Amino acid sequence: MDMKNVLNLRILLALMLSLAMFSCKRSSSSKNDSRATGWKINDKNGGFQYNTNFKEQATSPGLVFIEGGTFTMGKVQDDVMHDWNNSPNQQHVQSFYMDETEVTNKMYLEYLDWLKRVYPPDDPNFKLIYEGALPDTLVWRNRLGYAEMMTENYLRHPGYGEYPVVGVSWIQAVEFADWRTDRVNELYLEDAGYLKRDARITDVSADANFNTDTYINAPTETFGGNDEILNGGKRRTQTNAAGEEINVYAKRESGIITPEYRLPSEAEWEYAALGLSELRSYNTIRGRKKYPWSGSYTRSGKRKTKGDQLANFKQGKGDYGGIAGWSDDGADITAEVKSYEPNDFGLYDMAGNVAEWVADVYRPIVDDEFNDFNYYRGNVYTKNAINDDGTVKVVTTDDIVYDTLSNGKIVPRNLPGEIHQVPVNENETYLRTNFDSSDNRNFRDGDKRSSRQFGGNFNEDETVTDSETGKMYNSPKHKIERDSAGALIKNYDKSNERTSLINDNARVYKGGSWKDREYWIDPAQRRYFPQDMATDYIGFRCAMSRVGSKSKGKNKTRN
Repeated sequence: MDMKNVLNLRILLALMLSLAMFSCKRSSSSKNDSRATGWKINDKNGGFQYNTNFKEQATSPGLVFIEGGTFTMGKVQDDVMHDWNNSPNQQHVQSFYMDETEVTNKMYLEYLDWLKRVYPPDDPNFKLIYEGALPDTLVWRNRLGYAEMMTENYLRHPGYGEYPVVGVSWIQAVEFADWRTDRVNELYLEDAGYLKRDARITDVSADANFNTDTYINAPTETFGGNDEILNGGKRRTQTNAAGEEINVYAKRESGIITPEYRLPSEAEWEYAALGLSELRSYNTIRGRKKYPWSGSYTRSGKRKTKGDQLANFKQGKGDYGGIAGWSDDGADITAEVKSYEPNDFGLYDMAGNVAEWVADVYRPIVDDEFNDFNYYRGNVYTKNAINDDGTVKVVTTDDIVYDTLSNGKIVPRNLPGEIHQVPVNENETYLRTNFDSSDNRNFRDGDKRSSRQFGGNFNEDETVTDSETGKMYNSPKHKIERDSAGALIKNYDKSNERTSLINDNARVYKGGSWKDREYWIDPAQRRYFPQDMATDYIGFRCAMSRVGSKSKGKNKTRN
């Protein structure tokens, strides 16, 4: 073959290769080309805008990643009480994030400081907002014990700053989580250049503050519609071909706004506490695990720390810490967070120290026959309230609604700047198979047939009194009223026919505490307490849902 033919052959091969590459490029669209239409995504002239560079959800402040999986929920290994509320059942939870420690006094004081600055309690309109968030410091008092030092100092003294907050009701814990969501997203948007630098400190007020849901649904209503804050960030302005600004506000599609902080469900909390990752090998569970740490003993078996207590709990009658010295657990009431080794997920104090609120409404039985995926009882579905002009209804300082709880404490239903929520109606439930009402706390439980002495009456139209049915959830019904002068009148239910303390406001708490014997620090144990009351041994930590892949890292699938 002469040189000319060789050259022609090379040219032909190069052309074929170029054509192949061009064809491949045309057939496999880039990340900024739509596979649906072939149109350009994020075109400078406008059109569909989307974060095509999103890699993975960033871990928000204070959280650690918990990879989801399957486990046996409610498996109490020592059931000396012979309770009937811990039937083992297999559940699966999705991946999520959880606070590495309990919420501390210092964290909660930051919340109180923000409320005090934004809603000054010396203003009569806002007085109840701050007071409604204050922990009940009187929970430390004991009729036959001296505890005034803790009543006065535990919450605010720096010596207890890194100790878990107590005296917080379930309702207050939920409000803290909501506030935390807003503050974190506010910072993220500021860092991304969407909001004016430091406006969250210098420009915030009762009439002008940030709420995540409001920013997503009605961004111009955020910060009271203050353009200087909303458009005062360092982000470069983008315009389309007509010169109109685009991407002025961040949306869900931007990937900047994080999911909400919330209380973990009971299934999530128990799964995270068990920390089964160290026992997993090729999708099998090796050995048994009773506590968040390995083994079934409360003292360390390692040579370096042999005999050390692994959690803070009551060791016996009159023994809250052990004899000073070698056998001391380092605490008599609560202990500073991170005083003990974390479990395999990196979570501290999932046994002992303080018991912790979870999101679920308490019922004696977990209904795994109906659902075994992300189990949770307590769904009350709501939607955004809409004004007559079609805009969302944002709460202002003039229309704050307050609720009087069963214990007489008054708390705001919504803070100014939030979107007013209303129950879903038949427009959302009509012909649905997955839910048919707004309030699902009593689903498959708590109706007239869930009674001990019902007597076979299945006539729904016939009126039957509580005394006739002996309803399982026939709990006391205390009433709070106001007289003409505005004073509270507390009416105690003194009926002798009440059969239970369980109702729709009884919430689960888990984990055992400094006040409990070791029986209760088993993660599978469960108890309940009224959601509007607080104690000196119940605290909480927050969780956050994971969006996207189940696992982290490049290897997303494993056998």
